[in-house]
Amino acid sequence: MWNFGKDYSLSYIRKNRASSVSVMAAALISALLLSLLLSLLYSMWDYEKVRITSEEGDFHARLAGEIDEEELALLKSLGNVESVEINEKESDGENTVVDIRLKNTADIYEEMPEIAELIGLHAQNVVYNDQLLSLYLVRNPRDPDGAMILMLFGGVTVLACISLILVIHNAFAVFMNDRVHQFGILSSVGATPAQIRACLLQEAGMLCALPVLMGNLLGMAAAAGLLEAINEYVREAAPDRLESHFVFHPLVFAGSVLCAAMTVLISAWLPARRLSRLTPLEAIRGADDFFLKRKKNSHILTLLFGMEGELAGNALKAQRKALRAAAFSLTLSLLAFTLMECVFSLSRLSTRITYWDRYANAWDIMVTVKDTQIASFAESQELSEIRAVSGIQDVLAYQRTEAERFLTDEELSDAFTAAGGFQDTQEGWLISAPLIILDDEAFLSYCRQIGAPERLDGAVIYNEVRDGRDPNFRKRNYLPYLQENQDTTVLRKLGQEDVEVKIPVTAYAHQIPAFREQFGVEDYHELAHFIPASLWEKIGGQLGDTGPDTTIRILTEERNSMKTLDSLEKEVDALLEEKYDVESENRIRAGLESDRAYDALMTIFGSFCVLLAIFGISSMFLNTLSFVRQRRREVARYLSVGMTPEGVRKMFFVEAMVLAGRPVLITLPVAILLTGWFLKTNYLDVGLFLQNAPVMPVLTFILAVFFSVGLAYYLGGRKLMRYSLSEMLRDETML
Repeated sequence: MWNFGKDYSLSYIRKNRASSVSVMAAALISALLLSLLLSLLYSMWDYEKVRITSEEGDFHARLAGEIDEEELALLKSLGNVESVEINEKESDGENTVVDIRLKNTADIYEEMPEIAELIGLHAQNVVYNDQLLSLYLVRNPRDPDGAMILMLFGGVTVLACISLILVIHNAFAVFMNDRVHQFGILSSVGATPAQIRACLLQEAGMLCALPVLMGNLLGMAAAAGLLEAINEYVREAAPDRLESHFVFHPLVFAGSVLCAAMTVLISAWLPARRLSRLTPLEAIRGADDFFLKRKKNSHILTLLFGMEGELAGNALKAQRKALRAAAFSLTLSLLAFTLMECVFSLSRLSTRITYWDRYANAWDIMVTVKDTQIASFAESQELSEIRAVSGIQDVLAYQRTEAERFLTDEELSDAFTAAGGFQDTQEGWLISAPLIILDDEAFLSYCRQIGAPERLDGAVIYNEVRDGRDPNFRKRNYLPYLQENQDTTVLRKLGQEDVEVKIPVTAYAHQIPAFREQFGVEDYHELAHFIPASLWEKIGGQLGDTGPDTTIRILTEERNSMKTLDSLEKEVDALLEEKYDVESENRIRAGLESDRAYDALMTIFGSFCVLLAIFGISSMFLNTLSFVRQRRREVARYLSVGMTPEGVRKMFFVEAMVLAGRPVLITLPVAILLTGWFLKTNYLDVGLFLQNAPVMPVLTFILAVFFSVGLAYYLGGRKLMRYSLSEMLRDETML
């Protein structure tokens, strides 16, 4: 039987080139697109990993504080710790900075505070590499926008892979259905079910082995070419961007080949198993012909389109098994495309709200003065010259450092206590107290702004605490933090309870200066202190070191002119560059660069969405074109009882409308529900999203679906109507 099956399969493939080529083309295209998709995804994931590690460092979490050799040994001995390395570049003075990598990062945000406590440090001493962790799908509980987008993108990718797999499955379903009559004849002359299955699987291997392998190789080549094309496009839009390149990974290639091969095997096995179970009489008769069903009529189609609508509805019901996979594939592709567009629209809206809108009036030019302390720079001639530059409205130079303060229950405000206060009941709480050191003139200006005494011998306390009962991080509600009756504050050196500094409190403020710093985000209960540089020069030696750099925030008189900001930025840089190493940016140029980078990202993922569209449409196109051979006798029966060719065309038109419309009716409600959930969990305004909703891309996709399905039915129907009635009724012959 093996030789007979081999000879028969080869004979059938040679004499039925059209159906054989369709299967080979489906396998080639699907394997190519699957390989392209997986190769692009892995290359982009690897690109993000390289970019983050080069910019931020190759660590999962970072500890900063007084860490000795014994404590380092303790860290290295912990079971989940993979590596512990001292970061010489970041370490300075008494503080040692240690980069830590964990074996399992799933619970890093809960585990690292415990690890810090083991060596006598606090949770405030931990810095997380959030971007790198999000690549491993580790979600920061305080940042809902982090890994969520990557997880959604991964889900969309799975949908796309399923859609591609169904393209191969659909091709085999059509190929096998065409064989029912022939295998009925073989079964009647003694062929066993096992022999029929073996014959069909043999044909699947002959047809698809080479296309699957070639498709995967071509897919990787296409991914490499596409990434280089993206580099060429992005090179002008974002010249400083790290270029992305194709990265080969054996597991990605093996997974793509295995996925396509298993799909071919399963797609051939399922219909082969069904065919082998048919009796010879059922197979010869043709069990898959379409018959007009008299039950469960489509009343809506009948009402809208008359008899042709009823026939179309019944034909679709008769074909539901054959169309199920294609419709499912198209629905998944449309859903993936719609969700992808919505996710990136939401992401862009979120970035605009949380950064650009929030800090729109906080800065125009930001200058970082490298390796310079605020105490010395505050008295420099260069800072005075910057304030004197024509067109500059306000200048603020500052540094930030970390300290701690011990609070008792009596110091807390009534509003904070009524809201629940601290979750644990203690005699007191050691909280983070960040110190913002302003140059003296900026500090006095801040005092005038809040109506406080203009003194340089004390601190202004930002007396606001976030209401923990309201999880909305977009519009944060704040409560008074402390009773405003204390005229002194006692600050402790970070991690050292025995080092305390007592300074006067000149005022309690409920607003902060105009700059990009924010408080109470990661740690709701931190208590910010603003002090002048002259006071820090006296107490700084006791509380520790600041960071190495000083930051200058500049507000200009003409705030919305790109030309003005560029000119002023160059003038400020020129005043500083002779003596200092500086980096600068201005708000408008930074916004434009962000938009260009985002547009480049959207181009990458837009190309991915176009691929998703091709996946679903190709599946439906293949299925609708295949009905020419399947429906000849059905159409012949309609014509023989008096139905006109125009009536047949109308029936096909209704079928095409229903096939294209169903995915839309399924996708849109699901996309609306998921988008609504995302809006709710991220506290985004529905009205703002509607203004930025991706209406045109989704509408274009939907129109492409209707056009492609309609075109497939038009081509198939035109070919079918060219047959004479006798040709339509003619049975298949044994080849």
